[in-house]
Amino acid sequence: MKRSPNEFQALDAVTRPTVETAAAAFYLNRQEQTLRGWACLENGPIRPIRINGRLAWPVADLKRVLGVA
Repeated sequence: MKRSPNEFQALDAVTRPTVETAAAAFYLNRQEQTLRGWACLENGPIRPIRINGRLAWPVADLKRVLGVA
């Protein structure tokens, strides 16, 4: 599902320890399905945390990959 940039706050302003797949995909400029593939195959630059079957992407890891940490 395509989301507008107005739906997500700046990554620097995120105070939660993790974000959902849609937000992580937005910050990384990738499709949500790409991140789900990384999670399934465990071969991406970031490993998600699984919480009750859902994927939660650590904000600290997103910042590290993007070089804004």
